[in-house]
Amino acid sequence: MFPIRDVNPTAIRPIATWALIAVNVLVYFGLQPQDDAEAAEFAYRHAAIACELTTGDPLDIQEVNGPCVERPLGREVFPDKNVWFAAVASIFLHGGIAHLALNMWSLWIFGNNVEEAYGTPAYLLVYLAAGLAATAGFVVANPDATVPLVGASGAIAGVMGAYVVLFPRHRVLTWIVVWVVAIPSIVYLGVWFLSQFLLAGEESGIAWEAHVVGFGFGALLTLPFRRWLLARTASGGAAAYRS
Repeated sequence: MFPIRDVNPTAIRPIATWALIAVNVLVYFGLQPQDDAEAAEFAYRHAAIACELTTGDPLDIQEVNGPCVERPLGREVFPDKNVWFAAVASIFLHGGIAHLALNMWSLWIFGNNVEEAYGTPAYLLVYLAAGLAATAGFVVANPDATVPLVGASGAIAGVMGAYVVLFPRHRVLTWIVVWVVAIPSIVYLGVWFLSQFLLAGEESGIAWEAHVVGFGFGALLTLPFRRWLLARTASGGAAAYRS
């Protein structure tokens, strides 16, 4: 099941969505190393790591290939690392071209409508807040994890959560096997959300907890303001009474 586009035109130029896509692409191709070994070192140096956010300190050398410990040896691998800023930086880092492409495609489809509803400044705040909430959710679920957490998925999940609250009946053209079907966003995004739980307990390398928390954050944040936000969109306030 792959989304092609939504049937939900806007009356704005989604400058913030374009800018977020551009920044993510520039960071991946302009800053992140493409060599596997260098990319891994870059991630450990700059990305959020649950153990670091739990302890408040950069990883000790014994934690890089081992468990998170309460009292490390004091031999930090990257002693100058700001572990709190890394939580923000992680939102703009990706683990590969496919990871980047899928995230940016989802942001391209769902971001413009949410940006129109919230307005550019508030939309950017929602995006970043959802990304941080997603990271926090992953850390709570995996406080001892010593592997870097990268990707905009949690932030984009927040955008998707906001979208499904605002536009549950708007159609998403979806490629399913060999068919292209227009299905309501509540169905497409509902299936996506529930599918994240299938990854629980699996060594998939996918931070499904971050996706779930980011989605829930965006949905719950948007729900109280739904009618007011819809009145700002090309769909108009009438949509508030159809759903």
